[in-house]
Amino acid sequence: MTQPITPAGAVPETAPRPDLWKPVLLRAAAALAFGAVTIFWPSPSIEVMGWAGGLYLLATGLVALWGAPAAGFPRESTPGKLLSAAGSVLTGAGFALVLLHSDLLFGVIAALGLGVAGALELWCGLRFRGRHLLARDWIASGVIGVGTAVALPFFISLGAHALLGVAGGGAIISGVLWVLSGLTLRHDARGAAGKP
Repeated sequence: MTQPITPAGAVPETAPRPDLWKPVLLRAAAALAFGAVTIFWPSPSIEVMGWAGGLYLLATGLVALWGAPAAGFPRESTPGKLLSAAGSVLTGAGFALVLLHSDLLFGVIAALGLGVAGALELWCGLRFRGRHLLARDWIASGVIGVGTAVALPFFISLGAHALLGVAGGGAIISGVLWVLSGLTLRHDARGAAGKP
């Protein structure tokens, strides 16, 4: 059975690391950078859509893989496996999008990657609600990921600009939430380090 994870008094093998804010802020930066591309690129080509979306999912997946152990979950634990699986799914979807360029493939692959990863994060958030620093963030990110995944297929026929708009909208919302979380974690870590 997994032991409860609390901000104070957690057992050492499952306690979040003090540098947890680093992968959280990197994830936020990747999401906001992708969101900015989707806003400021007025008429993206299919290739731009594939590269931008692919690099976003690839970066998010790699940061999620780094973030699972930082969150205090050993890779062999159930939550560690699920968060690592979410990162792996995003990384794989991102790699596929960088290589394969079409509206249909972007809509389907991005929806599958975001949907599966979102569902896994949502499960972790609900499972550890009130017992882990990132539980609310996983819930919000999971809902946004699943929502974006559900919406994407409806925009395939509208082309690259619409698909990037939907994916970028979800990225901006989750990016803002992850920035707030990362800055809070950083502030708390610095405060804890300053205490005697």
